[in-house]
This record gives sequence, structure tokens and C-alpha cells, in this order.
Amino acid sequence: MGEAGGTLTALEAPTAPSLAEEAEVVQRLRSGDRGALATLYGWYGDRLYRQVILPRLPRIDLAEDVLRDTFRLAVEHITRYEPQNVSIYVWLRRIAINRAMDVHRADGRDRRLREAAAREPERTYGTPPPPPDRAVDTAELCDRVRASLGTLHDRYAQALRLRLLEDRDREECAAVMGVTVGNFDVILHRACKAFRQVWDP
Repeated sequence: MGEAGGTLTALEAPTAPSLAEEAEVVQRLRSGDRGALATLYGWYGDRLYRQVILPRLPRIDLAEDVLRDTFRLAVEHITRYEPQNVSIYVWLRRIAINRAMDVHRADGRDRRLREAAAREPERTYGTPPPPPDRAVDTAELCDRVRASLGTLHDRYAQALRLRLLEDRDREECAAVMGVTVGNFDVILHRACKAFRQVWDP
């Protein structure tokens, strides 16, 4: 049984491209042929959307964004793709899963912030809004964060800026730093530990 019950997979199986056809499309993408992207999308776009992305991110608007991002990232990193005698779908599926998880986490953070903001008037019981000089406190906090980052190893500081301050997904962070996603996760973990040691709240 496939990821979504097997019916769609069974219908698609007779028209699935061969590894040789996929290799040709990959070569065209590497040479800058954007028409090859349409071919790749035609093969696997609907399957990724229905079987991989929607089950993990059941919001149509966000799922469509993730599908678009999946193919954008695939084109950006196609030179790093190494066939392993399996379909390129396996690689695309991993990109889609990572992106869907990143977007799901970000959407959860946004939702919690919105809910907290909605509850704020009830919790303060009519307390007036914070004074204008609160912005100065925020600016000072940002300066202190930057100063703390400046004491870290360059790679650690870069990982924290990319992932937490710029809110980029793991694939993009890894690409910017020239490492695999797995290596980036290790760097980010160590960076967080190092930051906690130098941060003085």
C-alpha cells in the first residue's frame, strides 16, 4: 500500500519515467533548461502534493507554497543531487517533508502568538499600553543579542542568525553554509549550547 492508500500510486505506476529519462531531465536542469522543471513537476508534482505534503500540512494555501518551494529548492540544489540508482522522487520527497515540517512549525508559532495577543486584553484588565520608550528596550535587547553572537565561533553565529533571526528553513541554511542538512543540525545544536553559555538575560 502506498502513502495515501495505494490507489493513486497504482494508477501512476505505468507512466512512471525510467531512471534514464530522469537522468536526462536532471542534466537539462543542470544546464539551465527550465522546460525540464515542467517535466519533473508533471511527473511528481501531484503525487508530492497529495501523498507527502497535505498529510503533514493540511492547509491548502500552505501546502501549495510548500510544493512550490520544493521544486524551487530542487532547482537551486540540482547540481548537488547524486543519483543512487533510485528515482529522483526519493530526493524530492525528502525536500518536501523537511519544508512541510519547517512551515508547520512556523505556522504553529504564528498561531500561538496570535492567540496570546488575543488574550492579552483579558490578562491586563484594561492596563494601558506600554510607553513609547518600550521600543528602546527592544532595541537594547537586539544589541545585546548581537553582542553575544559576536563572542561565538563564526560558524555558530552564522547558523543562529540564519535559522533563528532570519527564519530560513534548514535546507536553505545548509546551502548557505555549504554543508549537508544533517551537518547543519549538528552545528545549530552546538551553537545553541554555546549561546546559552554567553547569554546573560
